[in-house]
Amino acid sequence: MKLITAIIKPFKLDDVREALSTLGVQGLTVTEVKGFGRQKGHAELYRGAEYSVDFLPKIKLEIAISSGHEDEVIEAIIAAANTGKIGDGKIFVSPLEQVVRIRTSEEGDEAI
Repeated sequence: MKLITAIIKPFKLDDVREALSTLGVQGLTVTEVKGFGRQKGHAELYRGAEYSVDFLPKIKLEIAISSGHEDEVIEAIIAAANTGKIGDGKIFVSPLEQVVRIRTSEEGDEAI
């Protein structure tokens, strides 16, 4: 089992969700986060005054999947979230040691 964590631009969330649902991904966790990478924020104007936005709004997706499916999930996220511009995001893949469904006590792939 794998945990895929993707950081994407907020306006790409619906595209990524649709791409994942076509693969049969049954669940994901979405969190609104702020951060920066190479783009290091940007300057904005508000009522004539310039100010610096150091942390940009992003969306963090967490998807638990069975081993062997991570490549197709990663490709779907890349295809749906790519704008070709800096700040498109990152994808992290981590092993999942154990998953337990609270309601039924199912474990492993059955719990996903």
